[in-house]
Amino acid sequence: MNLFRPFQMGEPQRDERGRLVGIDRYQDVLGRCWKRFALTGFATILGCLPLTAGIAWAILSSSVLVLVPAALVGGAIAGPFLACLYDTVLRALRDAPGSWAKNYRRSFAQNARASLLPGALTGLFLGSSAFTGMLFFGWGLAAPSAGTVALFLFSWLVFLVLSTLYWPQLVLFDQRASVRLRNALLFTIRHFWLTLGVALLQLVWWLLMVLFAPWTLLLLPFVGVWFDLFAALFLLYRPLDEAFSIEDSIARAFPEQAPRYEE
Repeated sequence: MNLFRPFQMGEPQRDERGRLVGIDRYQDVLGRCWKRFALTGFATILGCLPLTAGIAWAILSSSVLVLVPAALVGGAIAGPFLACLYDTVLRALRDAPGSWAKNYRRSFAQNARASLLPGALTGLFLGSSAFTGMLFFGWGLAAPSAGTVALFLFSWLVFLVLSTLYWPQLVLFDQRASVRLRNALLFTIRHFWLTLGVALLQLVWWLLMVLFAPWTLLLLPFVGVWFDLFAALFLLYRPLDEAFSIEDSIARAFPEQAPRYEE
């Protein structure tokens, strides 16, 4: 029984491929794949432990000299796990076949090298944000102005936009980083309000996780690192597919990964 679809309101709507649409599609994917998401999320948390420890060490020692190398190295270690997280969600959204373990191992092997630098830069941003946040809000050395808080939140919006659009390209296509960044910029311009809304959704999610800590830490192993990403990519998936021809490209290159739907 699908716990995420307790009620059926009329006949579900399907697209030309026989795929559910709207809220039925959301509930269907979440109901079928939440265990995969949870396993991948847990693996991502384990992969981020060195980054978390390094940032915590830098904050406790109040040392930028510790922060920079710890964030870069920890982020590089976390990079392949982040790539696998994006890959797992995207596979679920395109109904790719295969077991979780097999797909995860394949994704890790394929994306490990390419994800090291993006992971390192992600770690540096997260470390810098945590250090800056403690400087203004934790240690209380300086009272932040409204402009400072706005700039801090704006930097997170930009980061979330870039992450949400860059990592899917990394796990789906073999491209140069400059091409991925250009594609992310063009996609943002074309779908500005949708992209902004998705970034705001993720920002609110993580603000709630931080503001209500430590209670939210209880949710972290179960939904903390994947649920907001799933919601974001679910909302973006159709425009992403139209812009990058995700499913057509994969079906041509890897026919065994193309989904099959009953008539």
